[in-house]
Amino acid sequence: MKKEEKSTFGFNFTHFKGDFFGGLTAGIVALPLALAFGVSSGLGPSAGLYGAIFISFFAALFGGTNTQISGPTAPMTAVSMVIIATIIANFEGDVNKALPAILAVFLLAGLMQIGLGLIGLGKYIKYIPYPVVSGFMTAIGVIILVTQILPSVGYYPKEDMEYVNQFKPMAQERILENILKDEAGEGLLVLDNFKETIKRAELVGEADVMKEAKNIAGKNASGVIGTFRVLPRAIQNINWLELLLALGTIFIIYGFKRITTAVPSTLVALLVMSGIAVGANLNYIPINEIPSGLPLPEWRIFSEFSISMLAPYIFTALTLALLGAIDSLLTSVVADNMTKTVHRPNQELVGQGIGNSIAAIFGGIPGAGATIRTVVNINAGGKTKLSGMIAGLLLFIILLALGPAASKIPAAVLAGILITVGIGVMDYKGLKAIPYMPRPEVIILLVVLILSSVWNLVYAVGIGLVIASLMFMKRMGDLTAQNSDVKPLTKEGGEYDSAGIPTHLKEEVFVKHIKGPLFFGSTKEFQELAGQIPSTASAVIFKLERMNYIDQSGLYALEDVLIDLAKANKQALLVGLPEQPKLMMERIDVIPDLVPTKHLFNDFNECIAWVRENVEDIHDSTDKTVYKDGE
Repeated sequence: MKKEEKSTFGFNFTHFKGDFFGGLTAGIVALPLALAFGVSSGLGPSAGLYGAIFISFFAALFGGTNTQISGPTAPMTAVSMVIIATIIANFEGDVNKALPAILAVFLLAGLMQIGLGLIGLGKYIKYIPYPVVSGFMTAIGVIILVTQILPSVGYYPKEDMEYVNQFKPMAQERILENILKDEAGEGLLVLDNFKETIKRAELVGEADVMKEAKNIAGKNASGVIGTFRVLPRAIQNINWLELLLALGTIFIIYGFKRITTAVPSTLVALLVMSGIAVGANLNYIPINEIPSGLPLPEWRIFSEFSISMLAPYIFTALTLALLGAIDSLLTSVVADNMTKTVHRPNQELVGQGIGNSIAAIFGGIPGAGATIRTVVNINAGGKTKLSGMIAGLLLFIILLALGPAASKIPAAVLAGILITVGIGVMDYKGLKAIPYMPRPEVIILLVVLILSSVWNLVYAVGIGLVIASLMFMKRMGDLTAQNSDVKPLTKEGGEYDSAGIPTHLKEEVFVKHIKGPLFFGSTKEFQELAGQIPSTASAVIFKLERMNYIDQSGLYALEDVLIDLAKANKQALLVGLPEQPKLMMERIDVIPDLVPTKHLFNDFNECIAWVRENVEDIHDSTDKTVYKDGE
């Protein structure tokens, strides 16, 4: 592979024609997805469009993958949706009040991405286990598919008054609870005098109760579990027009691909179905209005900022940052394979972080490198960062020129688009391999898939990583224990018969192999094997050529064994000690306090020569006992 071209910003105008058509095509593909992801997130289509504009432009400008097209993606939107719903619920269901906190979390995630790139963590993202990624991606598909059932049939829980009325008693309780909290915070709550409480309660009207009831109803019907709760009601109240619009969109997306792939089928479906709905003057449900004019910064992120507001979401922001990093760098690998170039992972993370940070300031949802849009860009001729910037500029022009027209797009059409996205994002390769995968990996995949789908995306990934790490460490510890052993020098058929050792030393000299890293996952087995060294031994040879790494736990375990040998007047001889373990042992004075430098040997023959000169036959040489492994 060749290195990517370098210049002031990593692009030049010699490829302008290809970059122009690549960016133009990628921008057209991004438009319907940006609107759909914005609606799905809960912040509206404008948030998706703003995210696509700023992330595409600035991630391309400052990133490390020349042909990358960035913007809102299915995984990032799914996580954002959970974050947005949680924060809105904490702000009494008021999106306007919750917006500064939501965008502050997105801004923090962007800044964290910049930090990850600056400290050089980009190259370590590849160590995320495949079962975790597979389970997460399939869960994303499940979440998108299930949560788009309600809008695709035209059912909105907050508009179902019979359903909302069920939550009026709970709404009244919550309003009273909030009044009491406010009074406690103001120092007005006194047990023997509730006059102030009664006064404030009297100001609460029916509209306030209904508003709170709608918020509770919406939260109760959100997510995968919530959708299944209200699905029977949705089926009873199907809006057939909305369902037909959604089905028509899905049919065109899959059907048009069979005719040609030169024109994005998603855009064709958006234009055709929206044209039918508007042209025929159908009584459909439109998306939220897209503001016209230039997007303005949301300065309340800074004016209303507080540590207490942001503190509960720091881990959430970190997860969002890591997910964006994984999503982007996986797409970078795809781009490398297609263009025969090599991306710069840390620079890519910096670019993505800058794009997400700026998008958050302007009210956009976060995003990452988008595989489909990047592939479209490359196939259309995109070669430099200019293509990603052009895609962002195209979306910006569409926002200014067609914002009012885009506000007439049917919500069911975007639901249909998202259903196809959900189907496409699932990892079918990983699912098909389940019968053939090792059982621990299947467990990890299913745990992440199930927990992500029905509980919490953020925690599910964390749990999956912990389980994967524990299983890996156990496996490495087992392998180290299997390959390590304790053998007498006279074991028949062993490598030691030909070493020229007098047979009378067979009880005095034993050999211990350590094959593999000595770390906290293998210390127990190491100590158990060391305990098998018989009392007759006066010298123990540790063969360490394959112990290329030792951590602090392993170091202290080795130190304990060496101390026990010293107390028993047994000499420890180290053969082939690698550099890293040697440095660790020198730092805590294991060398030379417990193992003098004269007991360090480069190879086994050198050690055997020392044994022949320095180890005495203490036990009766007529003893014909042959020590076997483990005795």
